[in-house]
Amino acid sequence: MNLVRSLYYRNSAAGESSLLQSVKNSMARETEIKLRITDLPAFHRALKRMGARPSGPGTSKVHEENVIFDTPQGGLAKHGQLLRIRTETPEVRGNSKHSPTKQRVILTFKQPMARPASAETESSPDGPYKVRDEIEVEVAESRNLARIFEGLGMSGWFRYEKYRTTFRLPASKTWAKGLLIELDETPIGTFVELEGPAAAIDRGAAELGYSRREYVLKNYLRLYMEDCRRKGKEPRHMLFPNRE
Repeated sequence: MNLVRSLYYRNSAAGESSLLQSVKNSMARETEIKLRITDLPAFHRALKRMGARPSGPGTSKVHEENVIFDTPQGGLAKHGQLLRIRTETPEVRGNSKHSPTKQRVILTFKQPMARPASAETESSPDGPYKVRDEIEVEVAESRNLARIFEGLGMSGWFRYEKYRTTFRLPASKTWAKGLLIELDETPIGTFVELEGPAAAIDRGAAELGYSRREYVLKNYLRLYMEDCRRKGKEPRHMLFPNRE
């Protein structure tokens, strides 16, 4: 998949493009890290000790199907930008006829944070965290939105899926205000994303048994590409085997 490979190698470049500049001022700052989970039962025990609970009803496990859009020339990726349509489908147990699933479709645009020229250095200015400007909009459905992007000359060049369960800590843990603990089961392994204030991320990671040296700042595209390289596989889409 030459397009995946070429856009991946452009993905680390930073800069600005004119596309979607009109939404720039409404963006929120996203601060997050990933941690690779090698012992899932131990991770759940740590969550229990912390008092973490699923943030939604039931199991709170959601299947995510993500599609990244870009121009044939990689105009967004080469500037470190991302345009994504995500479709979330809650997991339903038992008799689904009496518990119809309601999908949620989210349009996301991300880009590197704008910085003054004097602040640009070769080292990461964000320390051990991944910090980006982000805007998200919930939309009614994905099909027509994808057709609009295609009409503008873009295509959905990379698809990836995962199952995500989001946890929150109780209000009594005042240090964890604004912290999300998001467990991701993916085709390339299990990860947890910690998103929120930097201090809360550090303390949450420590209570889960991780140090800063174990923080992962790579996105799932890059992790997928590295996994394919290790296994000698041709990159395609990051999908579970029964969906490829």
